[in-house]
Amino acid sequence: MRATALALGREGAMVAICARNEAPLEAAAKAIRNETGAEVLSVAVDVARADGVQRFVERAISAFGGVDLLVPNAGGPPTGRLEDLSEDQWAQAFDLTLQSTVRLCRACVPSMKVRHGGAIVAITSISVKQPLENLVLSNTMRAGVVGLVKTLARELGGHGIRVNAVAPGWIATDRHKDLARTRAEREKKTLEATLADDAKEVPLGRVGRPEEVADLIVYLLSERASYITGNIVQIDGGLYRGVH
Repeated sequence: MRATALALGREGAMVAICARNEAPLEAAAKAIRNETGAEVLSVAVDVARADGVQRFVERAISAFGGVDLLVPNAGGPPTGRLEDLSEDQWAQAFDLTLQSTVRLCRACVPSMKVRHGGAIVAITSISVKQPLENLVLSNTMRAGVVGLVKTLARELGGHGIRVNAVAPGWIATDRHKDLARTRAEREKKTLEATLADDAKEVPLGRVGRPEEVADLIVYLLSERASYITGNIVQIDGGLYRGVH
């Protein structure tokens, strides 16, 4: 997400970002300001909570006068299989991964309608095309995000609002490293060996860079993508093996 905010700042956008932990959030905001000169608003909230989403969007609208672009991205829920996960974990995953996207859209769309247009790009995962082992929460909730994206593209197109999603494969993020560490422990391998195996699985022979995902998101948000809506765009180095 930091890479996307940085890329948007370089494009001249005014950027609002949020996270639960204030210190790293402020550090990211400062780095984006210093590198791009962009106006950056940072708000420490938890988007898994309805009041957190509302506070974030209200602060953004107050600071910038409205919302034109939205990138819902709340990270992924815990790993685990069906019988390993509690009722509370399912409920928390619902709020974190699906409801956060629903709430952000509900909070931002009225401003986009007033401004006669906008663009939303939700962050999902290759798991919406090819479910990943030991990630039943993510596989399930992210599929719900795809249903939302497809539905909103039709509901909001008449207002000039485009809605898409990106589906990254293996990208060099903390989340990828955490998932690889879990697999390494389960398979009794080193983290380095597991990460190397991930790279070998990708036809291009490497994991992606956050900046590569950010560039795709910025394109989909831009006027250059003015006829693209309702799409789930993969960025995975060829990892997905399906034919459609």
